[in-house]
Amino acid sequence: MIVEIKGVQFVNKGAELMLHAVIQKLNEFDPSAEIVLAPNGNSPYKARAEVNAYQKLSLKKRFLDLNELSYHLPTKIRKWLKTNWGIVTEADVDVVLDASGFAYGDQWPTKHLEAVAKEVKRLAKHNKTFIFMPQALGPFADPEKQAAVKDGFSKAALIFAREQSSFDGIRPYLEDTSKLKIAPDFTNLVKGELEEDYAKYNNTVFIIPNYNMVNERNNNTTWKSRYLDFLVESAENILELGYVPVLLNHEGKHDGELCEKVKAATPHSIEIIQETNPLKVKGLIGSSRGIICSRFHGCVSALTQGIPCVGTSWSHKYESLFDEYNRADFLAKPEWSKEELKEALRLSISTVEEETYNTKIAEYKAQTEQMWAEIFNRIK
Repeated sequence: MIVEIKGVQFVNKGAELMLHAVIQKLNEFDPSAEIVLAPNGNSPYKARAEVNAYQKLSLKKRFLDLNELSYHLPTKIRKWLKTNWGIVTEADVDVVLDASGFAYGDQWPTKHLEAVAKEVKRLAKHNKTFIFMPQALGPFADPEKQAAVKDGFSKAALIFAREQSSFDGIRPYLEDTSKLKIAPDFTNLVKGELEEDYAKYNNTVFIIPNYNMVNERNNNTTWKSRYLDFLVESAENILELGYVPVLLNHEGKHDGELCEKVKAATPHSIEIIQETNPLKVKGLIGSSRGIICSRFHGCVSALTQGIPCVGTSWSHKYESLFDEYNRADFLAKPEWSKEELKEALRLSISTVEEETYNTKIAEYKAQTEQMWAEIFNRIK
């Protein structure tokens, strides 16, 4: 069985963590399964090769998609490409698991959604299985996006919305709603890697920024003007509460620039961690006293390990996540004063042992296991 994992990459640590989550479960289900990754700017050849992925020959440039031609290549040529060059085509793929996380809705280009809808239709025509892994979906107020969802996404084998608002957002535009399910973020089963020196971060509160908080994707103008001050105040509050602030880059260049701005804006010496391994990033978070975080999978890594977390939001997926874990009070508002932020961090740390919170952690892990059972039942 050849499985393409779509929507993942190696710069955003959350996206890479989803890749590892899929690989780990596929290995449990079928050790002989082979994975395929398509090239893109954030998924260079060496990174793809390191996870033993075959390279997809993608006959697509921007919105010109010629992958239908791959089905007309003789089987002998396709076999030769795979055996000698590690290259496979769409025609070779049996299953596509789309782990985009958040890529389909009004905040994203219509052309992108239409291209994916056409891909889903084409794969279904050739009796291949396309599954949308748990992700944020919608809203779909744009009529063109609604039409693309109805025409293309409806042909998927399964669609997992990550929360109720995503479920409600896409449901009206699907021809067969029995394919639509709800399942939590599936990285909650991934165990972080622990290094011997991580014990030194036991009294650390990590600050994890996100440049999406200040770019055009965030419709909240208050956050755009307030965000840097919020991060600086976070560092000051961490120190005042007796902990050590450390900046953790969860994405890449743009988040790294934010880390440098925060470091330059505070008189205190603050370490910046640039860890590229997402499993080690999760291990770092699990070793800490808590986090103040603007990256979705940073928040997930904390919440699913029982680590105190104060978050910020630039899309509905954050509100849903904190609601799910009964931690909605710890999703920061841009209007918060420095003292309100400090109190939220203090309470987040002091209430982390609450039974309702830990019950939710176990509940959502069980739901993820059920989600995988449904997927494997479909592709076996």
